[in-house]
Amino acid sequence: MIDILQSKSGITKFQILTEVAAHQPNVRQKEIAEKIGVTPQAVSEYIKELTAEGFIYSDGRVRYRITKKGVEWVLENAADMKRYANFVMSDIISHVSTWTAIADEDIEKGENVYLQMRGGLLYVSKTTETGATGITISAAEKGDDVGVTNLLGMIDLENASITVCKVPRSERGGSRNVDLERLQKLASSKSYIAAIGVESLVAMKKVDITPDVMYGAKESVVEAAFHGLSSLVLAIDEEVPQIMSRLEMENLEYELVDLTLQ
Repeated sequence: MIDILQSKSGITKFQILTEVAAHQPNVRQKEIAEKIGVTPQAVSEYIKELTAEGFIYSDGRVRYRITKKGVEWVLENAADMKRYANFVMSDIISHVSTWTAIADEDIEKGENVYLQMRGGLLYVSKTTETGATGITISAAEKGDDVGVTNLLGMIDLENASITVCKVPRSERGGSRNVDLERLQKLASSKSYIAAIGVESLVAMKKVDITPDVMYGAKESVVEAAFHGLSSLVLAIDEEVPQIMSRLEMENLEYELVDLTLQ
């Protein structure tokens, strides 16, 4: 159990800090109280505590802002909660839930099968032994989707590598100022490609690369890594810090490459 879930005050402080960050500097304590289910007096007391702890500050006119320390505390606890949620989903709920996989061969209902992740998709087989097993809930022909329950063991995943490539905005040359030869070489070793920004998309088109995703790319790349897919993210330079921060929050390793022609 993570620390923040062991006390109501910790959860409440987390909620209040999140609301302050979302609405700063015009923070209405009454609205926060209604949203998180406590009294305005309680919100007032918590804000005093958070101010004393250095998580928020006020300019003296009932205007509040979250501090750098407060942001770091929220991010740290948010990451802890996500890891805990992933643990619950993968190690606990998986034993009583049904997972959907693709049959590698004809399978009967109630058969013991082995599970394997390939290309970001889950496959089941009666003959290819792996470290994870389950029981099918229906019959399936080869290539069909099939439900699997009673999961045991660990599904082996390939170590996903992520390369974040920086390209300049149009006012600094855009796709015309991108090392296309290097881009093509880097993309050839990745199974999942993401583009952020029109400049990135046009640069990819110049070397006949079609990205798998453009919108929601940061979250998509994280999910791809969780499924063992290695990714290349081509992004305009101003988006790169946000991508790096998101990957670091999930403890995902990456390399940063500047594709701007010198």
